[in-house]
Amino acid sequence: MTRRFVAVYKGARKPEAYLFVDKARGLADVPEVLLSQFGETAVVMTLMLDPGRRLARANAAQVLAAIEAQGYFLQMPPTMDELLSRDGSRG
Repeated sequence: MTRRFVAVYKGARKPEAYLFVDKARGLADVPEVLLSQFGETAVVMTLMLDPGRRLARANAAQVLAAIEAQGYFLQMPPTMDELLSRDGSRG
């Protein structure tokens, strides 16, 4: 798996859900039904992604593999447990 220039999109309807795609292809490979659930999309970041790069809530190698296989990687919002542990609110 090699590095790839990636664009990260957020949608108006799905807070904290993100689509990672190959920057050159944009949203062309994302199924229309998924795009409609996201609502209006906006690029929040572009980055050179390689398998060893640390991401906040995703594994870079898995992101790259998903983009290679299906054209996108969908990062879902964190679960309640993830939010609690992230905020240090767990007792």
